[in-house]
Amino acid sequence: MAEIVRMPKLSDTMEEGVVAEWHKKVGDEVESGELLAEIETDKATMEFESFQDGVLLHIGVDKGESAPVDSILAVLGEEGEDISDLLDEEKSKESSTDSSAEEANDAKEEASDSKDSKDDKSEESKGEEKEKSEPEPVATKAEPQKESSNQSNGRLKASPLAKKLASDKGINIAKVTGTGEGGRIVKRDIENYEPASAPAAQATGVENYTEEPVSQMRKTIAKRLGESKFTAPHFYLTMEMDMENAMSARKSINKAIEPAKVSFNDMVIRAAAAALKKHPKVNASWMGDKIRYNEHVHVGVAVAVEEGLLVPVIRHADTKSLVNINEEVKEMAGKARDKKLQPSDWEGNTFTISNLGMFGIEEFTAIINPPDACIMAVGTIVEKPVVKDGNIVVGHTMKVTLSCDHRVVDGAVGSAFLQTFKKYMENPVMIIAE
Repeated sequence: MAEIVRMPKLSDTMEEGVVAEWHKKVGDEVESGELLAEIETDKATMEFESFQDGVLLHIGVDKGESAPVDSILAVLGEEGEDISDLLDEEKSKESSTDSSAEEANDAKEEASDSKDSKDDKSEESKGEEKEKSEPEPVATKAEPQKESSNQSNGRLKASPLAKKLASDKGINIAKVTGTGEGGRIVKRDIENYEPASAPAAQATGVENYTEEPVSQMRKTIAKRLGESKFTAPHFYLTMEMDMENAMSARKSINKAIEPAKVSFNDMVIRAAAAALKKHPKVNASWMGDKIRYNEHVHVGVAVAVEEGLLVPVIRHADTKSLVNINEEVKEMAGKARDKKLQPSDWEGNTFTISNLGMFGIEEFTAIINPPDACIMAVGTIVEKPVVKDGNIVVGHTMKVTLSCDHRVVDGAVGSAFLQTFKKYMENPVMIIAE
């Protein structure tokens, strides 16, 4: 008997998936545990194996297309089996669900339209009273004005949702033909509207643009960081530190471990991890009705990929050497760029570091990566005049900015953490010896 294979939920934040690759085609035999397809989630491209044996009778989502979680991905069954009734039943369920949602929206819009209509009538009655009190003007002959199909008594017949969508998309709603009752413009009319081709521009300059669909990763970044920025009360603490000793220490370490190398970012991760052990109130998470103070230190490291940012996690970073951290960061960054990260690679961070120093950025603020209480933004090392022992000399400094969730971390707590971090960075032998 044919069975439906549904779009799986491969991450906790996944709402829809994109089929990156099919490894079987219609008519192929599929065994349980065999690779069926590759699904692009909001964070990575993951292999999806079949959970049953059978012949692939139907593909519901073509390569490169997206579909919501639990929608039909494929149908497996016996060779030659008729699955038309099964597909019709699923389409009927989807139509019923969509229809219910649209009816609910229309009911809300009708209620809003009814209110608007009452307001309009009230204004009209006021106008009539005013006209009665004024002398009638001498009648003049005028040509009758033609009324468009979606207008009534000069009022545009469109639902509030349609008006909002038209405004967001920059569509002149007066040019849209309504397909709702009585020519009323509804949501689907705006979504399906295609403006007539404009004549070729006569001016020498031509405006042009391209558009790309938003990837699953970008959608999730927008949703999570938007929620973080407007839910968590952010405040920022910036501290500058002397990097002369760190530069000398890194040079000596790399000379000793050739051909391996450690970076300043590795030193930042290790120093932050050591400081977090000293300040557990910063190594915390906002859990809604409680605050979690983590005894373990899992440092998330923001990695730039083509479609946005991923945050693989260096687990128990306080127990690892600089060389171990360097190797792990390189491995995670490579997996992130190749979309090979697994959920276990990006889950469980207790603190996050975002470093833009390699791009020449001197100072910036970062948005907290929930549920973490803090994220630290790291700038580049700058050569500048500094005062030492009463003399102006050439020095090298670096600025870091700690973004704090004020629901969890207060200013004094965040400042104490930064002071300890600065001590470790300016005296790197302390983190090497620990």
